[in-house]
Amino acid sequence: MIQLLVARLFDQWYTATMNLLGTWLTERMDQQLHVYQLKILIRISKKKYRDFRLQGVLDSTLNSKMYDTVRNRLTVEEATASVREGGMQGISMKDSDEEDEEDD
Repeated sequence: MIQLLVARLFDQWYTATMNLLGTWLTERMDQQLHVYQLKILIRISKKKYRDFRLQGVLDSTLNSKMYDTVRNRLTVEEATASVREGGMQGISMKDSDEEDEEDD
């Protein structure tokens, strides 16, 4: 019983925070993110995904539409920043893909 409650809590927590991040990005759709904002948001999304996966949150919850929206936006912003700034220097969404595959 407690395990189900904890699992549900983690599911709701992940979903709520990913929705918050996605909403924030959607409200700023017409604005480019500053490189610092982009680096921080990439770190937050990568860490959140990995940590909640380790806590047993189901892949169907982790890979929600909102997660895809956040990930796609950060990937586009990263590409734009790489061209504009000459690179992200040490952090990228691609690193996230490679690290996630290594964890499996």
